[in-house]
Amino acid sequence: MRIVIVGAGFTGVQLAKLLIAEKNQVVIIDNNENIIRHASNQLDCTAVCADGNNLDTLEDVGIAKADALVCVTSSDEVNMITCSLVDAVYPDVLKIARVRNYAYYVNSASAVKKHSINFSGKRRPLYGINYMIHPDVEAADAIVQAVENGAVGSILSFDNSDYVIARFTVSEKSSLDGIALKNIRSKTDFKFLVSYVEQNGETSLPSGETIISAGNTLGVLLDKNDVSSMLDLCGSEQQDIRRIVLIGAGRIGTIIAEKLIKPQKKGFGRLFQLSSKRSQDFVIIDTDDELTKDASEKFPEARVLRADASDEFFLREEGIVDFDLAICATHNHEMNMVLAAYLESLGVKQSISLVSSAAFGEIGTKLGVDVTVPLRDAVVDSIMSHLRGKSVKEIHTVTNGDFEVVECEITDKSKILGKTLKEISNPGTFLVLMNRKNGNDKYQIVDGNTVISTDDHIVLITEAENSKKVLSYFSGSSE
Repeated sequence: MRIVIVGAGFTGVQLAKLLIAEKNQVVIIDNNENIIRHASNQLDCTAVCADGNNLDTLEDVGIAKADALVCVTSSDEVNMITCSLVDAVYPDVLKIARVRNYAYYVNSASAVKKHSINFSGKRRPLYGINYMIHPDVEAADAIVQAVENGAVGSILSFDNSDYVIARFTVSEKSSLDGIALKNIRSKTDFKFLVSYVEQNGETSLPSGETIISAGNTLGVLLDKNDVSSMLDLCGSEQQDIRRIVLIGAGRIGTIIAEKLIKPQKKGFGRLFQLSSKRSQDFVIIDTDDELTKDASEKFPEARVLRADASDEFFLREEGIVDFDLAICATHNHEMNMVLAAYLESLGVKQSISLVSSAAFGEIGTKLGVDVTVPLRDAVVDSIMSHLRGKSVKEIHTVTNGDFEVVECEITDKSKILGKTLKEISNPGTFLVLMNRKNGNDKYQIVDGNTVISTDDHIVLITEAENSKKVLSYFSGSSE
């Protein structure tokens, strides 16, 4: 693919690195000379110092032959205008824009929903943008997903499926310590599949001969209702989440509160459920007077406090130290990590922290934070999902970006049609986790005898650097 990226900040550079690693042709543009010089030193691609919202500049770098345009500058208006400009002249180019202004995001989504019939078929997309990515929405959704799955660690969920991929650490008292994966079934009767194993600082795709040891972290595909059982098997236990404190009443905190302060779906009985009798179970804390005032008006069911969440006297006086879960979602990502670890040291049972990137996520985990949600990586994942073609439905990076979990559709050009998984097995390169047959609305965990057919939807895990090659093998497209 040929991709033009406008904006050479952290997100633009990280996105370019992934695309270059997959042998795509990438051009990155930024009008800041220092920023573009720094990007050029990191990337093996064309880097241009110019205004990305100038059509002459875009045509000079080959937008006419590009497959996609990704706009991730610091200006929402520049991102949107650039996409609109390109759409007017080159409508076949896929256009993706990062938009931080929540009003733009909500209003555009509302307009498309209200006039859905007008935006279907051959109509042009609103603002000329095929996909609008909002960082706060991506991060808030990831945090809510973690809460809904018990805040046991990083959780990946899938549409039309009760299965999730959750991270579990094996303790010394676990019955899994010292056992080979091929013998793990003897320890339990519920169905699961170990997707990856982190041991001694390295992550790998497991085989039946892989030995599990205390201290290993496992990425396990299982039914979300079996998370508690898996925790028991790993030597831990899941705590009920009834009392939640949310630190940060800004945009991300507000989105999180909007999604959590409502009755939960059936099946989440262990999780927080707000009612008039339990109005003190959800507490929102922020130091900003205006933000807390707005939160009080918007969430009358919650207890909203203007205070410093690092004040131990305040935390003990308000009973926060006895809460089940702390969500740290302020704009200060480093403080989120420290605060989450600090609250756990005072007695809060579990914590979730918003962090800037996966690298900081690893630091947060070492500090004792149960779940870290990297804001920038969530945005990159979302963009990459849209760049992989129609057969790829979604992409999630795991283990600091070394591996990707991909949802994709099998086309009639696939090289594996009619074959069983044991016939196409390639240990260490990829591992197929789930399959959804055409006409079936739910995924199922696969085994070696699963046969691949046209229109199947599969979920697989592979090393990020091999992702494009593996996907071309499954979809039948050219590399």
